[in-house]
Amino acid sequence: MQDSPLISGSELAALQRSGTPLVLLDCGFDLADPLAGERAWAAGHIPGAAYAHLDRDLAGRPNGRNGRHPLPEPADWAARVGRWGIAPGVRVVTYDAQGSPYAARAWWLLRWLGHDAAAVLDGGVAAWRAAGGALTTEVAAVAARPPYPAPAGALPAITVDALLERRADLRILDARAAERYRGDTEPLDAAAGHIPGAVSRFFKLNLEPDGRFKPAATLRAEFEPLVAGATTVVQQCGSGVTACHNLLAMVHAGLGMTTLYPGSWSEWSSDPSRPVARGD
Repeated sequence: MQDSPLISGSELAALQRSGTPLVLLDCGFDLADPLAGERAWAAGHIPGAAYAHLDRDLAGRPNGRNGRHPLPEPADWAARVGRWGIAPGVRVVTYDAQGSPYAARAWWLLRWLGHDAAAVLDGGVAAWRAAGGALTTEVAAVAARPPYPAPAGALPAITVDALLERRADLRILDARAAERYRGDTEPLDAAAGHIPGAVSRFFKLNLEPDGRFKPAATLRAEFEPLVAGATTVVQQCGSGVTACHNLLAMVHAGLGMTTLYPGSWSEWSSDPSRPVARGD
């Protein structure tokens, strides 16, 4: 599992049967209804799964200038991971029912902490059900551990100041829907448009109709023209969440680990002095 960012439903079932120490995180979320994911988890989740809330667990505190979902403080995140029973070497599988953007965020944060034994359930809850897996409402007992012993920073991330200074030399991929990238509409953030020079790559293009990721070769063929010649690829979106989906897709495609801009458009657009581009 550690060699791939993805795990199938049948592989997860086999892993559970094997008795291997495993932590499951249900990351389901709805930006329009922040309690919907937790309600869905309570109504039925993969046996053993704890719930990871995007705002409460997978993000730090926004202050109006650092984006809607800033990275958590490393010490807070290390403590949260320990309370879920995660320690070095313990396998972790993250999932959601929304096409894996929130699961990808949790996967990235675990890797950022230095925890390599993490994967996203390819296809989420639907893939688990398709593999014959059942859901439960039972809340599993968790054997909490001490804070994770590794500092964060194991994966590359870029600040807004560094992005401003270096953006002419970077290849920036924007994971938001095309209409938000163009600036036709902006339902969430301070201004409509995109970071000048950014290229649109809507994260849902990474998926097959059944919600699983496209084959690695297909994704490689789709991403290579977008990043050809780039020495540094930066992933961004609205708030640093769906950008992790593109980042994971490129890892799955064999194109390596790219750089996350955690603040993304919500941070960039919070300062009217920063340049904004519109259209294609």
